[in-house]
Amino acid sequence: MRSDGYLATYDALVKADPAAAQARLAGWLRTGWRELFAELRADRPVLAAPAFTLVTRHADVTEVLSQPASFPVSAYRPAMEGALGAPIMLTRDGTPMNWREKGLMQVMLAPEDVPAVRALTGELAEQALDGAQGEFDAVRDLFRGVPLKVCARYFGFPGPDERTLSRWSRAVMTDVTANFAGDPRVRADAVTAGAEMMAYLRGLVAERRSAPGGTDVLGRLVRTRLPAELGFDDERVAVNVAGLLLGFVENAAGSMTNLVSLLLGRPELQAEAAAAADSPERFDPYVWEALRFDPFLKMIVRQCARDHTLPGGTTIPAGRLVLAAVASAMFDDAAVEDPDTFRTDRPEDAYMHFGHGPHACLGVHPGRVVIAETVRRVMLRPGLRAGGEVRRDRDVFPDGFPLRFDAPAREGA
Repeated sequence: MRSDGYLATYDALVKADPAAAQARLAGWLRTGWRELFAELRADRPVLAAPAFTLVTRHADVTEVLSQPASFPVSAYRPAMEGALGAPIMLTRDGTPMNWREKGLMQVMLAPEDVPAVRALTGELAEQALDGAQGEFDAVRDLFRGVPLKVCARYFGFPGPDERTLSRWSRAVMTDVTANFAGDPRVRADAVTAGAEMMAYLRGLVAERRSAPGGTDVLGRLVRTRLPAELGFDDERVAVNVAGLLLGFVENAAGSMTNLVSLLLGRPELQAEAAAAADSPERFDPYVWEALRFDPFLKMIVRQCARDHTLPGGTTIPAGRLVLAAVASAMFDDAAVEDPDTFRTDRPEDAYMHFGHGPHACLGVHPGRVVIAETVRRVMLRPGLRAGGEVRRDRDVFPDGFPLRFDAPAREGA
């Protein structure tokens, strides 16, 4: 923690130069978030910054994420729907479309798929690791590579090629989650990528409609006939399949990068996790606890639609952009026992990696096993170590992470 305290520095800057204070706060949220959040939880749990209100205590964070009438998801709508050219239930609250399509997609992403998705993930991860011969870029080959291949084979959305699929995901999600300054170039790139993606998906849906079959998610969707008056036509199929990609790849890749980086930075913990990696049941708790210490999704954005008083007593006025700091909530000792200790015996509700409330991740069941199984296969490799630093786009999205391991000697060597 800073010797003079984050709040003292911030308050002095706000008086002298509000823009500089906002920039400094944004920097702390990237690099000093754990110490900053600890100070805020203790001394100013709801921070009203010039551009947003930051909420840090567990009770207040869960309130924001559980009250869509006061805190809707509309802040994401311009970027997401601008890219797709159509409404999507991920950015809507309490509408018939949200109710209907959320329920339908929960059926399509069946929990019963988990064993097959885990097996597919393990197969893909092993192929990449076997081909690496002891040195590889974990982001390219695994942390993005595996989710993109799962998108192709489980969702049924392969894209024209993997590189294009990756580009579409990054361009749109950069605008949705990392363009608070409203850079028009970022928005333009997202709109272009989204238009390309939707044109491709319209053709893909028509192709699959002409020869229905397959057990992937898109195959299920085209074989599902709903009454015409419900309006779930082929355009809605395409929009919802686009949402699968956009909600999955960047979050999965970012989460895997963060948790592997954390494990490799703590040798004793790495050794424990590696020893448990022979069993998914033993290993998976290490994944979620490690990710608690460095979650990819640290804050979730909401727009305050009406004055709302939080459990802690602070009233947030209508019109404010609100950042619900799930990363902070998972370290709040009022809700999480012994939060500063790494423990693998925590209950599921200690974690908020997949959000909270009515907009918690729809694909949580397959998403969990893709993350956990990919990392488990990495941790099984002997002598696993970092070969360099994580390289990030906009200090957010991982673009590179060199890893090394002790490859077995080739026959005849």
